[in-house]
Amino acid sequence: MPEGAALSRTRLARLMAEGAVRVNGAVAHDPKAKVVEGAVVEVTVEAPQDSHLEPEAIALDVVHEDDDLIVVNKPAGMVVHPAPGSPSGTLVNALMHHCGDDLSGVGGMKRPGIVHRIDKDTSGLLVVAKSDAAHHGLAAQFAAHTVERYYRALVYGVPDANDPRLRGVKGSSFEPGNVLKLTTQLARHKTDRQRQAVLFQGGRHAVTRARLVARYGSPHVLSQIECWLETGRTHQIRVHMAHAGHGLIGDPVYGGRRKLAKSALSDAASAAIAAFPRQALHAAVLGFVHPVSGAQMRFEAPLPRDFADLLAILG
Repeated sequence: MPEGAALSRTRLARLMAEGAVRVNGAVAHDPKAKVVEGAVVEVTVEAPQDSHLEPEAIALDVVHEDDDLIVVNKPAGMVVHPAPGSPSGTLVNALMHHCGDDLSGVGGMKRPGIVHRIDKDTSGLLVVAKSDAAHHGLAAQFAAHTVERYYRALVYGVPDANDPRLRGVKGSSFEPGNVLKLTTQLARHKTDRQRQAVLFQGGRHAVTRARLVARYGSPHVLSQIECWLETGRTHQIRVHMAHAGHGLIGDPVYGGRRKLAKSALSDAASAAIAAFPRQALHAAVLGFVHPVSGAQMRFEAPLPRDFADLLAILG
């Protein structure tokens, strides 16, 4: 197939099963059948079908949009894609309404192409494909780990190279510039399928880096960090930082509610930490090569109000 057609192997196999592929005029159903030089192959690609997903008029913070893709700043509390527990009110439902007829179709359906996700209660930047060409190009960049992704997080403790405890944490090391590197395998937890677990055999390779941005408290009991991903696994930053002993503030799954010394923070700061309703994690920077134009794209999203207000209280 011509590269510009942006038809995946899966899509082509489905088209063959539907009788949409002919070789020398005869319908070809077998994807493994051999072809000979001079054969004429015809592929009929119908117009994209309407999706079963319902458009919903939900306001979006659109950072960039063109014919092939859209970059949005997702608020905390919004699920990316409909699922049994969240059938509506998702980013995809909102994009269906926002984009309307501008969706040229992904996989034969008029729907946005999701190439990466961030958790429901994580805020920040996402890029979504509006065309097959963009979907394939973006997916290839995420698979090759060439997409630039930086996050801001607020964690318990201070991840510092001078902490001898961290040097004893399996999978942790430090790079120049006081950059903490966490290298493990990740897989679903054996007993709790909603959680991820750190492994060193089996699972999927995962690498996270974190740099200290600011410390809070006297003595220092909290810190703001900048994280960037070499790989993109489910809950990766949350589970990796918890493994290192620096769980995220407000994370109900991995962070826990730790007791902090009363003298370390003001009463207002302690109350704000205890009341923060979600993991303090924000996808702040997203960079990639435009899959159609080839232009280098880079976007930044400021901290959302709840996160910024929490840092202001901490001083």
